[in-house]
Amino acid sequence: MPTFVLIGHCGPDSYLLKGAIGRAVPGASIVFAEDDDSLRLRLAADSILLINRVLDDGFDTESGVELIERLAKAAPRPIMMLISNHDDAQQRALAVGAMPGFGKRAVNQPRTADLLRLASEAAASAPATTRNES
Repeated sequence: MPTFVLIGHCGPDSYLLKGAIGRAVPGASIVFAEDDDSLRLRLAADSILLINRVLDDGFDTESGVELIERLAKAAPRPIMMLISNHDDAQQRALAVGAMPGFGKRAVNQPRTADLLRLASEAAASAPATTRNES
């Protein structure tokens, strides 16, 4: 079972995302990354990174899209989704290597559950090797 890593989300949003993941992928593991160091420890080829559009001080960038772009250059590339209601940010994230993401307003929509299941299937087919570099 893949691990979902919630990156840069506040408490209420994390709770919201945990519920959506639990409904879409029952039994999925969910962990948090509050900064670059904790993210590095949680990276694995079969992880699914749900990255907030705006990141806090613990990251070397405030932009979730920039983080996706940086991580997309890693081998193997992690599975990443941007969490944002902004269509322009979603398009930029797709262009730099993310899977289709969703906004918090769409968390309870059927399409979001489908996207989470697709990400889970992609993670399940990834080699299960842990990486600790970025």
